[in-house]
Amino acid sequence: MVGTLAIIIGLSTLFFTIILTLTGTFNITWLIIFIIGFNILQWLVAPYLIDAIYRVRPISKSENPELYAKVEQLSLRSGIKTPRLMLARIPIPNAFAYGSPIAGSRVAVTEGLVKTLESEEVEAVIGHELGHLKHRDVQVMMFVSILPAIFYYIGYSFLFSSMFGGKSRDDSGGAGAIIGIISIFLYWILTLFTLYLSRLREYYADGHSASIVEDGSRKLSEGLVKIVHKSGRMKKRIPKSGQLNSFKALFISDPDRAAADAKAIARSGVSDRKLVEEVLQRRVTGIDKFLEFFSSHPNIVKRLKALQRLA
Repeated sequence: MVGTLAIIIGLSTLFFTIILTLTGTFNITWLIIFIIGFNILQWLVAPYLIDAIYRVRPISKSENPELYAKVEQLSLRSGIKTPRLMLARIPIPNAFAYGSPIAGSRVAVTEGLVKTLESEEVEAVIGHELGHLKHRDVQVMMFVSILPAIFYYIGYSFLFSSMFGGKSRDDSGGAGAIIGIISIFLYWILTLFTLYLSRLREYYADGHSASIVEDGSRKLSEGLVKIVHKSGRMKKRIPKSGQLNSFKALFISDPDRAAADAKAIARSGVSDRKLVEEVLQRRVTGIDKFLEFFSSHPNIVKRLKALQRLA
């Protein structure tokens, strides 16, 4: 997950490593324990950080009884406990599921989503987010991301050690630098696998929505197209919208890819169904496949085609 929390963790851990190296008390075992403990801690408190960053507040049953009823109904169909329904006060249309053992499970919709999508499309988006909770994707991705993080910090730790530790009698500085470079290389490889797993989880969540929402495949397809189209326009119009991407892996659609994905859509007063058909007719180029390789979310064309197969 590339975002504010990752930067905080990265800088904190690197600072911790530099201090250990410069004081001569660096220990790889303690570093690994520190990384695992720090990641678990950030998982536990992440919901509160997310609430602060995205200005999230609970939605009461009296405030939006229709949406509240849909969440309860879809949770029952999913076989999970009804999560807390939240509203994120940001303009970009999106939704995300998050939570921890101390904060409980939560599903948030943004103000932009409620304003942009029709009621049935919001229902399908909720179904997708409940799929993430059903499959425990928050926990899965958190634990999967620990291993790349360990190699990342080990790599930079050895590089810092070789740079600032001085030469020992057996000239281990060069060996430490080699270990550091190999560790960073392994970090990048594992990160690519983590991104691939993230894209798979998005497909599974889409499938879950299609299975619990009546005509869910069509509703989610139309909702995704509208989200991508609106987000792409907003990122061009609002330069600071990139600040909203801190936890982009949580979102139903990647804000960073919005502008690129929106190129597949040339909306000109056509119906929602026609809009989806327009995207489905677009060819996925080699560049699209390459860019998807480094994305936490599937290419919009491939994603809609997968939903069509489910229909």
